[in-house]
Amino acid sequence: MVALVKTVAYLGLEARGVEVQCSVAPGLPKFNIVGLADKAVGESKERVRAALASMGLALPPKRITINLSPADLPKEGSHYDLPIALALLAAMGVTDAEQLGDWIAVGELALDARIVPSPGVLLAAIHASKAEVGLICPRAQGSEARWASEVPVCAAPDLASLLNHLKGTQHLPDPKPGAVESEPGGADLKQVKGQETAKRALEIAAAGGHNLLMIGPPGAGKSLLASCLPGILPPLSPAEALEVSMVQSVAGTLEEGRISSTRPFRAPHHSASMAALTGGGLRVKPGEVSLAHLGVLFLDELPEFQRAVLDSLRQPLETGKVDVARANAHVTFPADVQLVAAMNPCRCGHLGDPALACSRAPRCAADYQGKVSGPMLDRIDLHVEVDPVSAADLALPPPAEGSDQVAARVMAARQRQTARTETTGARTNAGLDGDALEEFAGPDEAGRALLMQAATAMRLSARSYTRMLRVARTIADLAGAEKVGRIHIAEALSYRRQPPRA
Repeated sequence: MVALVKTVAYLGLEARGVEVQCSVAPGLPKFNIVGLADKAVGESKERVRAALASMGLALPPKRITINLSPADLPKEGSHYDLPIALALLAAMGVTDAEQLGDWIAVGELALDARIVPSPGVLLAAIHASKAEVGLICPRAQGSEARWASEVPVCAAPDLASLLNHLKGTQHLPDPKPGAVESEPGGADLKQVKGQETAKRALEIAAAGGHNLLMIGPPGAGKSLLASCLPGILPPLSPAEALEVSMVQSVAGTLEEGRISSTRPFRAPHHSASMAALTGGGLRVKPGEVSLAHLGVLFLDELPEFQRAVLDSLRQPLETGKVDVARANAHVTFPADVQLVAAMNPCRCGHLGDPALACSRAPRCAADYQGKVSGPMLDRIDLHVEVDPVSAADLALPPPAEGSDQVAARVMAARQRQTARTETTGARTNAGLDGDALEEFAGPDEAGRALLMQAATAMRLSARSYTRMLRVARTIADLAGAEKVGRIHIAEALSYRRQPPRA
């Protein structure tokens, strides 16, 4: 007898249908799994054997063959345990094979027949919704699966309860969607004393989704400013929250179906490898740039990252996605991130201070900043110098304006951008391009004259010219202006990269 059970294979953020076929035929007792399965799937037969034994069921003394179709699609992960077990039970006549045709099953089996969580359930639920079938998943991930749609979700704690539910002798409760939580926004701008220019640049970056680079000596407050950014960013929309949760589901970091409305903030250490930052590994997983999708990727000590690792971010920053190509897989992860970076002006960190700077200045600064490639710096819209804070500044009372007031202005600017989304297709001003850029960010005559003069004097590249217009559009949005003017262009130009100072 041959029994069929549906499941999925994960390729990036795409779930592809897989059919688990089980054949129990006469012959020497053997348990084979075929269909381009990796080691985790190959070990599934031992987990299934132990789980059935814990329920008092023994495998028949026959030749058991499990085929994962299509056979040329790589199968990775432990979520094949449950569909393999169900297909085997259906072939043995323990459960109804026809009834299983209306379900997609995912989940890992423990040796005592418990159904334990496995990554990617949210993607499986979305695939089940499109296929108009139900989803069988671990009970701990039922609330995660419920976010996808209103298709039937059977969240079972163990294999015995699932079989009883399918037979109608036991009823498993319908899971509820996980809670939508708003995580703490981090530090408050009231903690930052002085640094008015840097705070203004941070507000512009938050309002338009622009990339930001802060350059300053140690202890000037660069990391503190970056930690204030989540508190002034607008919350995720429901569609965006689901998009972010899909990445977290594949990475296995979505706990108990709790979806956050707070934008991701990832801060990897400068020793991170290329695979950790952009994704990859033996089993291709999303990297930090994808885990920060629709949020912030903060790179502290920017020149300390390996140059090849930094340059691997050039494509994601330009296209909003990262393509991971391996011999056995080619997957695409979303990577629409806002890059915020911080660095010292030189290795000693005190360029410009005669009392503390090393004797190699300004050569020290040129060598140190030269570790970051020009094309990488060209993709950063805002470059701001963060000067050291004096003792007199530290003695001042906290600023009257905190993150709440700045967040209100950022939200108002984002709402103006949202009103243009239908015609531009860009979430923020940082994504404006082509005709939409000229239509909505084209300056008036005075502004265009200043921009052309600056483009010649500063030798702006085509990318820099485009990014300058985007920043000017955001500054105009913060001011509530319909047209980009000369004053907006002038402020945007002040944030362009300058050569290392002596």
